[in-house]
Amino acid sequence: MEAPDARRQDARPGSVEAVWAGIEVCRRCDLWRCGNGVAGEGPAHARLMFVGEQPGDQEEQAKRPFIGPSGKILDKALQEAGVPRSETFVTNAVKHFKHLPRGKRRLHKTPDAGEVVACRWWLDAERRIIRPRVIVALGATAALSVFGKATPIGRFRQQALQLPDQAQGVVTYHPSYLLRVPDAEAKRRAYAMFVDDLRFAWKLAT
Repeated sequence: MEAPDARRQDARPGSVEAVWAGIEVCRRCDLWRCGNGVAGEGPAHARLMFVGEQPGDQEEQAKRPFIGPSGKILDKALQEAGVPRSETFVTNAVKHFKHLPRGKRRLHKTPDAGEVVACRWWLDAERRIIRPRVIVALGATAALSVFGKATPIGRFRQQALQLPDQAQGVVTYHPSYLLRVPDAEAKRRAYAMFVDDLRFAWKLAT
């Protein structure tokens, strides 16, 4: 690969397009070796921002956030909650897909704290550009990035948590968690709570 342009990856981005360009040459951690970087997408000044963990296999290949199985769950829940996805900004705490190769498959691997901290530079840039009223952290990794510390979902969901940039933060499950709940009744309850959390966040934002 070509050597990165250090000025480009360290310059303070002034637009979403500049974030995309910077992520393409970012070397803040070793996850750039995993494939394409995936920045956020959505309206330039969306009132509501969703932050997930990292792009998945399909997202990395398409270079778009939340278009795989988790994205389908999110879209369904947003529709039920009355939240137009087209009016939200969706992104991830970590911009590259950390994975383990298993034959032709690439298995998800959770980013570590150092990788989350390294990539927070880009999330902070997106927050500064978009200036959302409400930021929803989807899962524990996103919560660590958004709040800078562990924020247990069971304890803090359905609460508006003040952030230093004057936005309000909300924590809820990552859609991938809903895919992994084995018991049908438990899955139904978790999904209902997820929809409630999205509805709560949208009311805060509007």
